[in-house]
Amino acid sequence: MRSADSFFYWAYKTRADIVNRLLAGEEIPKEKIFLSFCSHTPAFVSHGPDGLNASIKGIGLLPKQEYLEEILKIYLKHIDSYDPSDNSYSLRGLAVLANHFYAPELLSRLDFTRFGSLEMAKKHSWNNYRSNPEATLLFYQPPSTSYELRGSIDIHDENISGKREIYQMFINAQHDVYHGPDKSRNDLYPAYVFNIKEVWDNSAAKEGFGNKLQYP
Repeated sequence: MRSADSFFYWAYKTRADIVNRLLAGEEIPKEKIFLSFCSHTPAFVSHGPDGLNASIKGIGLLPKQEYLEEILKIYLKHIDSYDPSDNSYSLRGLAVLANHFYAPELLSRLDFTRFGSLEMAKKHSWNNYRSNPEATLLFYQPPSTSYELRGSIDIHDENISGKREIYQMFINAQHDVYHGPDKSRNDLYPAYVFNIKEVWDNSAAKEGFGNKLQYP
């Protein structure tokens, strides 16, 4: 059985490469940037009170638990510098990500057992995952690359738990490092932590077509 390392190499490298190339000032065609998003925007499949549902959501790797607070402080320091009139914010955010998350020497700090995402709509996925945490993530990058991850969703929302939720704070901050915070919102978005149980190669290739990969 082949290792699931091929998936993680693809998911990490496509994201890290685009961050570092943009930071270096490289002129990248928009279509190549959009294509790189395929490792960032899988379809989240859920099943529950709202029926069988699939929704495209942004995801990101997470640091191991012992590094969450440290990196969160770095993110929040950058976010505190946000000024809508400052066009350098996103570029400086890329530098934060490149230096504190996507640097090759920091690979050992990353948690390759889970992904983080935000719930911005609170509709079908939200209703389903609150009832049934079982989930599938489906990735597809044209023309042939596709991976399927099966696992479960943990919801992190201080409005539900009534306490500080470190994953919720971190995943919101990781989003805002580049995109900027929405000052009109008082509450953080609820966060999903997707726990990986199985990895499948669905690529249109000899080694794909629904072959299960060795994980962990």
